[in-house]
Amino acid sequence: MDISDIDQVDKQILSILMMDAKIPYTEIAKRIHVSGGTVHVRMKKLESLGIVTGSALTVNYEKLGFDISAFLGIYLDKSSLYAEVAKELADIPEIVGAHYTTGLYNIFAKIVCKDTNHLRDVLHDKIQRIEGIQRTETFISLEEHINRPLKI
Repeated sequence: MDISDIDQVDKQILSILMMDAKIPYTEIAKRIHVSGGTVHVRMKKLESLGIVTGSALTVNYEKLGFDISAFLGIYLDKSSLYAEVAKELADIPEIVGAHYTTGLYNIFAKIVCKDTNHLRDVLHDKIQRIEGIQRTETFISLEEHINRPLKI
């Protein structure tokens, strides 16, 4: 199986689930006029192709007391250190995303913290102590306006 096996029904199923991952397969089936079994089989196919790699829960971190969202531009001593540094960053629970990038930074990461003191502690005591990180630049998010799935 490969990507050419994806048809309009698969795309409809993905579109619906990307908007609401909790929707039952039977409801999806009703909306697109197929059987629940068809939705189930199509989802298994999309998983086997690696298109669907799991499901996620969207959490409002602020409601849990994490009032600071920030982005970190991370400069490495050498680009070849990326894999090692990324592995260590993955061990820091406050880092919720990280990307290997082109441009000024080698890594661009998203971090959530309870307050500015927590952010300072994570930067100083965890991130900036990682071997291979030369320096970081921090950008505090004042508001997230768009957070949506891609329309397919």
